[in-house]
Amino acid sequence: GTPGTQGAQGAQGTQGTQGTQGTPGTQGAQGTQGTQGRQGAQGTQGADGGARGGDERGGGDAARERRLLYSLLGDLPDRYGSIACRTVSVEERPHYWLERLVLDLNGLEEVPACLVRPLRKAARCPAVLYSHAHGDDYVLGKEELLRGRPELQGPPYAEALASRGYAVLAIDQWNFGERRGRTESELFKEMLWKGRVLFGHMVYDCLRALDYLCSRPDVDPRRIGAAGMSMGSTLSWWTAALDERVAAIADLCCMTDFHALLERRGLDGHGIYYYVPGLLKHFTTARIQALICPRPHLSLAGNLDPLTPPEGLDRIDRQMKQLYGQAGASQAWRLIRYDVGHLETAAMRAEVLAFLHGVLGGAA
Repeated sequence: GTPGTQGAQGAQGTQGTQGTQGTPGTQGAQGTQGTQGRQGAQGTQGADGGARGGDERGGGDAARERRLLYSLLGDLPDRYGSIACRTVSVEERPHYWLERLVLDLNGLEEVPACLVRPLRKAARCPAVLYSHAHGDDYVLGKEELLRGRPELQGPPYAEALASRGYAVLAIDQWNFGERRGRTESELFKEMLWKGRVLFGHMVYDCLRALDYLCSRPDVDPRRIGAAGMSMGSTLSWWTAALDERVAAIADLCCMTDFHALLERRGLDGHGIYYYVPGLLKHFTTARIQALICPRPHLSLAGNLDPLTPPEGLDRIDRQMKQLYGQAGASQAWRLIRYDVGHLETAAMRAEVLAFLHGVLGGAA
């Protein structure tokens, strides 16, 4: 079919490896999966198809969906390459130990990270992969875990989680914190020219950060959650969709239905990093969410938040309730909405902490 032809053309380019990667496009075109994704853009029919694929977890449908989703993220480094870690400092703070690390996750550039762990030593503790927000603040990055930000409640999540018995890892994402120096637009264009996708590299680094967390002797790899707000929310649910080691996810203020965003003409509300070429040919938001089922998923949203149109929240909630119900896990999906904008309220914070405790454990 046409995707196969594209793969062949890739092989004729100056970089043979890109052609090789193009060949699996034939697999992505198998059956009617791509067509169902396009139908899903027009209503609930495609989302139902995605839900069925994610629900059949004993078969290969979910695995095929993950391979297809991952293939859309552009040319990425070896998924299973070695990871190196250099400890910059270890500091005892009033509520936790703070490790400042430099990780080699991708073989392209170093990834500064913060890891906080409880003051009371435990053999293996639950952990959270925390993804920071965007907010047009390219300086803050991973320090959001330690300092918070105006849109978040206090205390910062480092204190809130470590004091409850969790280890928490946050990395600087591409172009943020200690990785800044280019504009987001410049980096996006550079990667696009090279066959790479900025959001793909962001998700890749999250997956590799999860690998690192699982390798730590003080972390229980069976009790790892993902959490974040805004951009951090999106990165968290993509990571959970692609990797079943995420046992629970709490996302705040970015459960965005792609097609509702199109209908609202709200694309410029999200940074250019957000956009993955070809995504809507295959996936709706709900179809990605289906890959998390039946694992526990808490989503918190503001009805006045322009980044998450209310009609899109209605659509996702309806589809996820159906999916989780079919999986016999009705209580594992919760979308809670508040009449606020793009911010975390005190009630949201309480829900996140109670949710993580209920799924992952930790101190009461």
